[in-house]
Formats: sequence, structure tokens, C-alpha cells
Amino acid sequence: MSRPVSVTEVTLSAPGPDEVLVRIEAAGVCHSDLSVVNGSRERPLPMLLGHEAAGRVLDRGTEVTDLEIGDRVVMVFLPRCGQCSGCRTGGKQPCSPGTEANTAGTLFSGGIRLERAGGPVKHHLGVSAFATHAVVDRRSVVRVDDDIPAEVAAVLGCAVLTGGGAVLNAARPGPDDSVAVVGLGGVGMAALITALSLGVKEVIGIDNLEEKLDQALAAGAGASYTPAQASERGIRADYVIEAAGHPRAFEAAIGLTAPGGTMVTVGLPAPDARSTISPLAITAEAKTITGCYLGSAVPERDIPVFAQLWREGKLAVETLISSRIRLDEINEAFDHLDAGRAVRQVIIFDDPGEAG
Repeated sequence: MSRPVSVTEVTLSAPGPDEVLVRIEAAGVCHSDLSVVNGSRERPLPMLLGHEAAGRVLDRGTEVTDLEIGDRVVMVFLPRCGQCSGCRTGGKQPCSPGTEANTAGTLFSGGIRLERAGGPVKHHLGVSAFATHAVVDRRSVVRVDDDIPAEVAAVLGCAVLTGGGAVLNAARPGPDDSVAVVGLGGVGMAALITALSLGVKEVIGIDNLEEKLDQALAAGAGASYTPAQASERGIRADYVIEAAGHPRAFEAAIGLTAPGGTMVTVGLPAPDARSTISPLAITAEAKTITGCYLGSAVPERDIPVFAQLWREGKLAVETLISSRIRLDEINEAFDHLDAGRAVRQVIIFDDPGEAG
């Protein structure tokens, strides 16, 4: 069970020169939030969680000239300076100063705009979206057109960026390839629907939960199996996306990879997790194992691509949303996520009817 998260009032300062004030419309509940709650990812506390969201720009700093009041923006957990060695990898490595800010619980500038009882409250991955409003760095948002619904836009910012990015940026399957996805949570299902959107030859879902296998089939997968069933039937795929973040899932994904194929691991296991693999099998079958951190994503580049796939009816982002909840249901949401009973629970915030 997750530890209780308190819902309370905090003070939010005005945006700095390179920052924007956003009214949150929708926010997804992700395992990266849960990892702070259950302690598997150490973060400085107190911290206001939430990193997958969309909202409207209410105010902007003096240096922000490319956003208008009222623009809908996707919040992104991976700010990029565009100049460091990480940014020069085209998405393969994260931004160094952005990562430092995220680790410290600050905005990209190093500042903190949240306060409670006279003390600072840390920002979660530069966003802190489990609130009605957020002040974020300009590099932590990507503008989208109004035809992208808020809840769809929110999920683009993490689940799709990470899972879909593993397919688009790391695997890059062709039309004659098969793709299997191991672990059908939010990131895994995003990888699955992205593979479907590309029109590959076959898409296979792998998970231990029967309901997740049914969801994969409903989304359009050609087949779905538990890891044991897949092993028994000798199922193999040209590209395998490991999205469970568990050492046994990692091992299962390698076993599912066809000779000459590629296994992409995007799941984030516990720091002390270990897997056992056969180096001989990797060599003899010429398999490739590649890591894909946060979808190898460049948000400004990738979110418009996913938005256009959704617009064309190819990327069924709505299938990722398992329920719509209120902010005061956040603890129940974490428990559902911890038990594997949810794909993406999305917090819907009331529209006050006008900006400001």
C-alpha cells in the first residue's frame, strides 16, 4: 500500500523571467509519482508531486515571447537546454542541467516557487502538476493546438513520450517487423498503440494480468500472452519493448527477442534489481539489447509527431485512460497503480470558466 499523500494549500509565487504560470486541466498518475511515495526513488521532501499534465497559460515571464495567454501546453518532465553534451545526442541522453534541477527538486533555473507554512516545497521533475496551478520553466512545456483534448495532451507528456518514444526513437520498426511489448501499464500500452500506429506486421502484448492482456487485444494487438504462455509457444518478435521495470520482465523480454532482433528496455526497475542472462545466447543469436531512457525523447520534436498521429486517428491515446478522478482521490489512485489495476488514471480539474 502507498503512504498517504496530503492534499493541502500551498503558496505559489509568480513566474520568473523564463517561466510560465499554467492552470492545470488534467494530470496523469504515473509510476514515477508512486516511486516517490513508496520510496523506491529518493527525492527531497516535502515535494508536490505530478509531472504528466496539460493546462492553459495564464501568465508568462518577461523573457517568454513564443507563448500566448490561453495557449494549451503539455507539461514535460524532461527540460532540455539544447546545448549540453546530453542534448547533443538527439534525445539518447537527458539534458545535464535539466537532470540536476530535477534531482534537486527545483525548476530549471534552480528556483523554487512553492511554499507551505513558511518553508519551501520542492518541485517534482520541474512540474508539480497535482495542483490547480503550476509555475514551470518555459523549457518544461510544449504548446499544442486546441483540438488536442486536455486529457489526451496530458498523457502525451509522459506515457506516450516514454513508451511511444521507445518505439519511434529506439526500436524504429519497419512495416514487415513484429513488435512485442512486455509490461502493459501506461508506458507499455503507449508503446503498443504507437507500434500499431506505424502499421507494423504484428503487435503482441505480454503481461501477467489477464485484464491487461484483454486491454491489449481491445486496443488492436494481434495477440496477447502471459510471459509463461509466450515462452511455451515459442513466441518471438523482431523488436521487444520492455516496459515493466522488473528484472524478470527484462529476462522475459530477452527470451522473446528473435535471432537478429532488438530488445529495448525503457522500464525503470529498483536501483538494486538484478537480472540473469546468457551471454552465449546474445552472441549466438546476434541479439541487440539497448537502453532507452525516458523514450530517448526530445519533447519539442516528438510531442507534435504524436499529436499528429492522434489527429489522424492512428494513435488511440484515449485507450490509455483507465479512469478519470478528482484530486482528493489521489491516495486511492496510488493504491490502484501499486496493485497493477490501472493503466492511466487522469485527474480532471474543474474549469473556472475564464483565465486568470
